[in-house]
Amino acid sequence: MAGQRIGYIRVSSITQNTERQLEGISTDINFEDKVSAKDTQRPQLQAMLTHARKGDTVIVHSMDRLARNLDDLRAIVKQLTGKGVVVQFVKESLTFTGDDSPMSNLLLNMLGAVAEFERSLIRDRQREGVQIAKANGVYKGRKQEMTAERIQEIKERIAKGEPKAKIAKDMNISRDTLYRYL
Repeated sequence: MAGQRIGYIRVSSITQNTERQLEGISTDINFEDKVSAKDTQRPQLQAMLTHARKGDTVIVHSMDRLARNLDDLRAIVKQLTGKGVVVQFVKESLTFTGDDSPMSNLLLNMLGAVAEFERSLIRDRQREGVQIAKANGVYKGRKQEMTAERIQEIKERIAKGEPKAKIAKDMNISRDTLYRYL
């Protein structure tokens, strides 16, 4: 019996579109994260790693969708291939089985390093852009999550005896944020 074809899709924010990543590729199940790949603590990545079994194939659009740094990329590929899962990167036309040739491993390392380098350049350009915008008085910073009305609502709910954790969850903020505004 052939294993499942598992798709992993990732974009950095909820406003980005994921449709192009595995377009035209047949999969049995997809795991989709809409978060940064700064680390491997992504809910759907962890679910995919748990779900994948020997004989399955994990299909990812490109290496930078799976990981943003070389260490994470190698660790994820090694974890999957170590349990008999094939890892396939569509854009790079590379497939890893665990029995990979030295050339395959070289390509994984080189292309992963290029993706990590590219991400560093993007961060540097973003930082430079923010500094220029601040110097020109254009950059105002991130929009405040908490309005005076929301803060007042928090205080009223606490006065009524509601648990702070529940209030934070209902308002889609962390407990640290809740305490900061109290």
